[in-house]
Amino acid sequence: MVIIQWFPGHMSKARRQVQENLKHVDLVMELVDARLPLSSRNPMLDKIIGTKPRLVIINKKDLGNDLETQKWVHYFEAQGILAVKINSKEQQTVKKLTKAARLVLADKLQRASERGIQNKAIRTMIIGIPNVGKSTLMNRLAGKKSAITGNRPGVTKGQQWLKTNEELEILDTPGILWPKFEDQTIGLKLALTGAIKDDLIPKDEITIFGLTFFSKHFPTELKRRYNLTDDDLELTIVDLIMLLTKKYGFRDDYDRFYDLFIKEVRDGKLGTYTLDIVSEMMQKDDEDGDN
Repeated sequence: MVIIQWFPGHMSKARRQVQENLKHVDLVMELVDARLPLSSRNPMLDKIIGTKPRLVIINKKDLGNDLETQKWVHYFEAQGILAVKINSKEQQTVKKLTKAARLVLADKLQRASERGIQNKAIRTMIIGIPNVGKSTLMNRLAGKKSAITGNRPGVTKGQQWLKTNEELEILDTPGILWPKFEDQTIGLKLALTGAIKDDLIPKDEITIFGLTFFSKHFPTELKRRYNLTDDDLELTIVDLIMLLTKKYGFRDDYDRFYDLFIKEVRDGKLGTYTLDIVSEMMQKDDEDGDN
């Protein structure tokens, strides 16, 4: 597999802007994708924000497997980080995040109240890698389309303050990826969900990864979508790709099937799914710690 490196200049600039603006906010909201709650986190973030209070927002809960999403909520809470799962398109998002933000800052707000400061707006910064739904969330919080939206990674390149209500003021930042992916599986997960540019990883590698993952973790959904049998799933992934390509009448045009499969995974045609399985990620952490 190729080494994936993608760090456009505006992302480097955004990282500097985040560091410079931390002093202006009370809280950092870290936005992650429910389909990959760990892989969509920027590992540089801990170093960037230091001890600043943090709230993890697990977005796109409607696309992630609900059981795994709830496990990730518990996982973050075990790390001492409050996590809340949302669908940024839902009306109650503003109240949900405002309540969570006040919970994270409860001690600070109490001290402010004791000094006679009442109803002080919480100033927060939303940080996330590209394509985790940040612009859609900003639009929901602001109640209008004031944040630039798009369905491709890296569309938001500027920064802006938005006032959601009397309780929240939010500083938007562009999505920030890290310079390279040490674990290439993370790159494949990001590519399958559309978080990184499509030309960074060959589509056959993305498809092989996706089919292997669904065969192991969500075989029922795979069989339902493509009318497959248990025997079909016993095939090698290469043979399964050949079978599915022929099923769709694509003859030997495997690229057409790659495009179809990746699009259907991203569009939720195979149902809800989570690419980061809590038990597997924790086992990997344990193994890394033993090495």
